[in-house]
Amino acid sequence: MQKIYKKFDKSKLSTLPRAQFGGKIVVINGDADAKKAVDYLMRQTRVGIDTETRPSFRKGEMHGVALLQVATYKECFLFRLNRIGVPDCVASLLESEDVCKVGLSLTDDFIMLRHRRKNLAPKNVVELQKLAPTVGIEDMSLQKLYANLLGGYISKRQQLTNWETDSLTQAQQLYASTDAWACLQLEDEIEKLKSTGDYELIEENDQHIS
Repeated sequence: MQKIYKKFDKSKLSTLPRAQFGGKIVVINGDADAKKAVDYLMRQTRVGIDTETRPSFRKGEMHGVALLQVATYKECFLFRLNRIGVPDCVASLLESEDVCKVGLSLTDDFIMLRHRRKNLAPKNVVELQKLAPTVGIEDMSLQKLYANLLGGYISKRQQLTNWETDSLTQAQQLYASTDAWACLQLEDEIEKLKSTGDYELIEENDQHIS
C-alpha cells in the first residue's frame, strides 16, 4: 500500500532523486512553427500545460506571460509568447474540447494569457489543485505534490530567470518542460489512487523516506 502525506515535509525534498523531463524539446519562435506544433498537439487526447513569466524585481513593474509549455509524455513545445503572442492556432488548442489540458494554478495562468489575448476561453481542463484534495492532500505546489506522490525532486532553480532572454538556456528549457510533463504524471497517479484506493494517508509530521 502506498503511503502519501497530507502535508509533505519540505525539508525532505533535497533527499529525493531529481526528476527531469527526458523527451524532445521544441522551442517555438514563429507562427509557422506554432501552427505545425499545434497540428500535432491537436491529435493528442491529453497534454500538460504551464506558463512562465519574466520576474519583476521593482515595485509596480509587471511583465506579460513569456512562455507557454505544452507537453506530452515524449515531447514538450515551448511557445515563446513574448515574441508571437497567442496566435489563433494556440487559442484553438486551449479552447479545444477534444484535448484535455492538465495543469496547476490554471486560473492564474489563464488570467495572464488573457493579457495577451482577450476573450480566451480555455475548455476541457484539469486543475491539479482541485484534484489533489480528492485523496486528502493539502499541499498545492507542484514540487511538493511530485515529491509526495511520485518520490522525485523538481528543482525550481530556474523559476526566477529571465524568460524573455534572446535564447532560452538548456536549463530553462528543461525546467519549463519538466513542469508541464509532471502535470500529466500527477494526474495519472491521483486517478490511479482514487480508482484502487490502495493508499494510506499519513497525517502526522513524522515522515520517513527510505
